[in-house]
Amino acid sequence: MNLHNASLTISAVNPKQYPSTGVPEVAFAGRSNVGKSSLINKLLNRNSLARTSSKPGKTATINFYNIDDRLNLVDLPGYGYAQVSKEEKKKWAGMIETYLNTREQLSQVILLVDARHKPTADDCTMAGYIRQVCDRMVVVATKCDKVKKSLLEQNLHTVITTLGLEGDDIIIPFSTVSGMGVEEFWYYVQDVLGVE
Repeated sequence: MNLHNASLTISAVNPKQYPSTGVPEVAFAGRSNVGKSSLINKLLNRNSLARTSSKPGKTATINFYNIDDRLNLVDLPGYGYAQVSKEEKKKWAGMIETYLNTREQLSQVILLVDARHKPTADDCTMAGYIRQVCDRMVVVATKCDKVKKSLLEQNLHTVITTLGLEGDDIIIPFSTVSGMGVEEFWYYVQDVLGVE
C-alpha cells in the first residue's frame, strides 16, 4: 500500500454521499480535540491532509481518506464538546450512528482517548457501541508525549481497566510528536485486517 497516494475523497453528512468504493474502512471515533485529524496526518506522513484545529468540535462531517485505493481511513465527528448546541450534538450523534450501523465495508472502529486522562463516560459509551459492531476493541491512546514517562504505564493501565480491555483487544500508545505508535498501527492494519 502506497501511503503517499492518499487523498480526501469526500466530507459526507449522509449515506448518499459515502464513497462507492468497496475497500475496507477503518473509522476513528473519539472526543472533540482528542487528536483524530492529527493522527491521520501523522499516519500518512502529511502536514495538513486532515484539517486540524485548536478549537474542539471542528470536524462536523464524516471525512473519508482514500489510501492507494486499498483502504479508507474515516474521521468521525468528535463527541462530548460542551460549546456545541444540543441540536448540533444530536445531528452529529445521528451521523455517527448511521455510519456505524449501515456501512458494510467498515472493518474496525478505533477509539481514540487522551492518554493524560481517565476515559470519560462518553468514551465508555462509545466503547460499548464499538463492541456491538466490531469483533474487538482497538484503542489508540493519544498525546503520550505529554505524559511523564514514569506515569505513562499507569495511565495506560487506567485506560485498559476503565474501558474493560481484555483478550484480543488492542491498545496502541501514540504520539504525533515522536511517531510512537505509527508502526504498530500499520502492523495492525496489515496483520490483523489483512490490508497489504
